[in-house]
Amino acid sequence: MDTGFDLREHGGVDVFLRDCPTRAVLDVIAGKWTMLVLVALADGRPIRFAELRRRLDGVTPKVLTQTLRALEREGLLTRTVYPTVPPRVEYRLTRLGQEAGGLVQRITDWSQANVAAMQAAREEFDGRSARRLPGAAS
Repeated sequence: MDTGFDLREHGGVDVFLRDCPTRAVLDVIAGKWTMLVLVALADGRPIRFAELRRRLDGVTPKVLTQTLRALEREGLLTRTVYPTVPPRVEYRLTRLGQEAGGLVQRITDWSQANVAAMQAAREEFDGRSARRLPGAAS
């Protein structure tokens, strides 16, 4: 059965294939903390770890460190260590990170604009689901 245009035949990538390298990129970018870090750094100014941690309410130091390392590994941010006592470390998006951050910022803007509609839909759905359960109040 033909499922559509197969880019492999033309030297391209196909995100729907299990070993497509694009999936690894999506895995990195689609993480909740990754998206929030990209938005937090989107204004272009360098940010220190503690400031970033305060801005991202709820992130643990371990998870933030892992997220920052993953973004650095993928070329989305730079980590600069200044030889001071104690050492000062700053994070800043690269050109590639700025592009990704712009995309994520648009998703964030859309989310904020539509959160009320989605909450209403969720409540309506949950209400319908509760009425379907045996023994649920009518």
